[in-house]
Amino acid sequence: MIGDSAVEIAAAVRSGRTTAREVITAHLAHIDRVDPAYGAFRRVRGAEALAEADTVDRRADRGTLPLAGVPVAIKDHVEVAGEVRADGSLATSRVPATSDHPLVARWRAAGAVVVGLTRVPELCIFPASDDPEGIARSPWDPRLSAGGSSGGAAAAVAAGMVPLAHGSDGMGSIRIPAACCGVLGLKPGGGVTPHADGEGWLGLSEHGVLATTVDDVALGLGVMAGRDVTPRRPGTLRIAVSSRTPVVFARPDAETVAALHRVGRAFGLAGHSTLGRHPRIPASLQTLAGAFWTGAVAAELPANVDESALQPRTRTHVAMGRAALRAGLVDQRARDRWRSQVLHFFDDVDLLVVPVLARRPPAAEAWSTKPWWTNAQMSTLTAPYPNLWNLASLPALAVPAGVRKDGAPVAVQLVGPPGSEDLLLGAAAQLAEVLPWRRHPDGVLPG
Repeated sequence: MIGDSAVEIAAAVRSGRTTAREVITAHLAHIDRVDPAYGAFRRVRGAEALAEADTVDRRADRGTLPLAGVPVAIKDHVEVAGEVRADGSLATSRVPATSDHPLVARWRAAGAVVVGLTRVPELCIFPASDDPEGIARSPWDPRLSAGGSSGGAAAAVAAGMVPLAHGSDGMGSIRIPAACCGVLGLKPGGGVTPHADGEGWLGLSEHGVLATTVDDVALGLGVMAGRDVTPRRPGTLRIAVSSRTPVVFARPDAETVAALHRVGRAFGLAGHSTLGRHPRIPASLQTLAGAFWTGAVAAELPANVDESALQPRTRTHVAMGRAALRAGLVDQRARDRWRSQVLHFFDDVDLLVVPVLARRPPAAEAWSTKPWWTNAQMSTLTAPYPNLWNLASLPALAVPAGVRKDGAPVAVQLVGPPGSEDLLLGAAAQLAEVLPWRRHPDGVLPG
């Protein structure tokens, strides 16, 4: 049961081969055993999850529920009824939410059981997930960060604590932790999944899914999006493979480039045409990305946040964002020009394969106590690739691509034009046949 996919668990509960309570009891026990080592959860909902499981078992429509009895984790960035949304901060309100975020409501309506809220950095700004109570660590090597901001979600999936987790991605916050933890992480394109009022990081952020199998990602995304998502088995694709980074001082290391070439060869073996073609990245794009990164937080800072209680790095971030907004650096027209340029790139290319990280994951440390500049430098050096596709509002899927010599995972991301989520998943399914990945590191599952 622990280590089974969401598809397998739901099928077993629908058929009556097991019950939602049995599934949730087993997963809560596993969380209790392993999470002290990985820090994935800010809050585990033990009694509440068992009560939800009993509700699923009593439902007359249990035999039709897509996520019947599936334990899921929700990033501590959206509302879960009855729970405090802390956003990784001591400065946020401690009043429990009175209703579910739309995506939580959709997963619950489909039979999912929320077992906990996953750890994030303050206000989900930074690419390493530590909060005042703990540090989210990669199950592949607890000395390494699980990434951010959906780091707790990625760690929970990698360690088999849940088969399916929610994440959000404004500048790489699904794909970075997916790469750090060796799992799949999908940021859909704009408008695919629901938002609540007043969220979205000026249109940069999308809600998505982390899992260990392509079918689980498709299942979770389909319920979240309210439509059928089926990995589309592609014919012959024109796939561009590029290691070019927009940051001259953040070149990919040798093992990152080797993984990228390994994936390119695998796609060739699957019958696709691979091309050494690179999107032209304007030199000004990183300045634009920085302006949006800071400006989005400043523009959408929740009204109930006590700014004086924010971490020093976050106060600096908000101040820089306000300055960027005043100076007109958060330039939507420049962003639109970049999107138009990228769309032209896909006129004669079906998919683009690029790295997620330029180097091994960062160390699992209390990044929240370090200055803003130290955090920003770590972010730029480690993950210069993901934010380009948030600026362009394109779908992007992080896919495991093996492990480094030191045992840390390495990943690539598949990027496609608008509406290509099914194609990305289908291409990943083909990649899994030629270049299969280990769903979990050794030693994390029972037995």
